[in-house]
Amino acid sequence: NDTTANPVAFTLIGIPGMEECHIWISIPFCLMYVVALIGNSILLFLITKDQSLHEPMYIFLAMLAVADLMLSTTTVPKTLGVFWSLSKEISFHGCLTQMFFIYFIFFAESAILLAMAFDRYVAICHPLRYTTVLTHSVIGKIGAAALTRSFCIMFPPIFLLKRLPYCGHRIMPHTYCEHIGVAKLSCADIRVNIWYGVAAGFLSAGLDAILIALSYAAILRSLFRLPSKGAHLKALNTCGSHLCVIFLFYTPAFFSFLTHRFGHRVPRHVLILLANLYVVIPPMLNPIIYGVKTKQIRERVT
Repeated sequence: NDTTANPVAFTLIGIPGMEECHIWISIPFCLMYVVALIGNSILLFLITKDQSLHEPMYIFLAMLAVADLMLSTTTVPKTLGVFWSLSKEISFHGCLTQMFFIYFIFFAESAILLAMAFDRYVAICHPLRYTTVLTHSVIGKIGAAALTRSFCIMFPPIFLLKRLPYCGHRIMPHTYCEHIGVAKLSCADIRVNIWYGVAAGFLSAGLDAILIALSYAAILRSLFRLPSKGAHLKALNTCGSHLCVIFLFYTPAFFSFLTHRFGHRVPRHVLILLANLYVVIPPMLNPIIYGVKTKQIRERVT
């Protein structure tokens, strides 16, 4: 009699087994979120106000900053509310909305990183065609394509979760709503949800990572053909910050993604802690990395 297709609300309990440490865990999370807000806001302010930064590389960087702000803001305030026992309940539709935006932004950010790799490829391998290939119109189309793809990927999981019957169990061992975490609260077979998540992850973010690797393989091949070592170092320096951001984004995300579905021996509190770290650490470090590694941005900040 308790089975309903749409439960009223879920209760988020945070990191299971570490409830007594929630207050202490919340301190670094809160500080990282504040740094992410300040760093990405400064980056956006500089790029929008300085005409010399209205180049493709910096426009993509501004897109990345917007995605980072949205990703951290979608998750961290609710996480802090759970840690501080201020707001542990979330409505079913509110949960689906949060889940949609988390993955929507994640897939969009992956596409932005691919676009940034393409930008570096054209700038280094085809420098004479750079201004004609990456026009503002092309950049706008890339942004629209990234958003459209993210929406198409995340539209089906909403219905995959709404079709499931939920049998009275409303306690979710997490700090925010995650696709498989919500599906596991149902009393039905969730193999379709699991395999859709795996396929969507590998055919979007996984494919992006492969294309990024191919772009940098072509870049390295082109660099080794250059006679000047100074040109090698200059080109690698411009790519260094982007490579740091790529590893920072994909490594924890894929590790968390795979262990959450297949890592049955990994302790649950470790999985949930990793899931929280990958939505706050990249948004915090991305503007710092670009601020330190990119001369133009470093000079504007100074």
